[in-house]
Amino acid sequence: MSLPPPNWPINFKTTLMRAILYVLFIGAIAQGAYLEALYMPELRFSEYGFTELAQTAVLATCCLMLIYVRHVLKIWPTVTLLLFAFIASSLVREQDYFLDEYIARHTWKILVALIVIPSIAWVVIKRHQFLDEFRYYSNTFAFGLFAGGVLTTYVFSRLYGRSIFWEAVLEDNYVRTFKDAAEEVTELLGYSLILFATLELLLLARRIYLTRQLPRSS
Repeated sequence: MSLPPPNWPINFKTTLMRAILYVLFIGAIAQGAYLEALYMPELRFSEYGFTELAQTAVLATCCLMLIYVRHVLKIWPTVTLLLFAFIASSLVREQDYFLDEYIARHTWKILVALIVIPSIAWVVIKRHQFLDEFRYYSNTFAFGLFAGGVLTTYVFSRLYGRSIFWEAVLEDNYVRTFKDAAEEVTELLGYSLILFATLELLLLARRIYLTRQLPRSS
């Protein structure tokens, strides 16, 4: 039987500081995309441009944080496994150009299957534990941020970046770069929200971990 959740409060000062850092980070990636468009005309919004490389860096950082939460702090192992599988699959998918170019076509699909299938199978086996963990995780700020990041990246950016939308907006002035910029930058924003969500999860997991280390009163 699982223990009741410990006290997980964070004060206003800490929350404000994180909010400022998140705003600065979003400002930095927006400025990076602007500089990419300004100074990298041949590479902008391609696999070698700032935006795509930033997406890879953000997803890789998320994966490392989830590994730390799961294997070092040992908090919510089934939830973090599922999150890791989802983000690692996205990371592999972002490398599809390089995998197709330098290894073989559809390599990324095989790698994603190798990540997703065992992870989902393990979560199904441990489904009761997963539901118990998710009951707590779903009521956290981290979950809200993660949901927002997923909706931004996998729903809004796909719809916003449709060619037919930009063809309708720009009409005879349509150039594919507009579509690529809209989709890739919005996608990076969504990944950034997932990064914030993963960081919030790590900080929450650390508070839970430290609480568990406290001696229990008899």
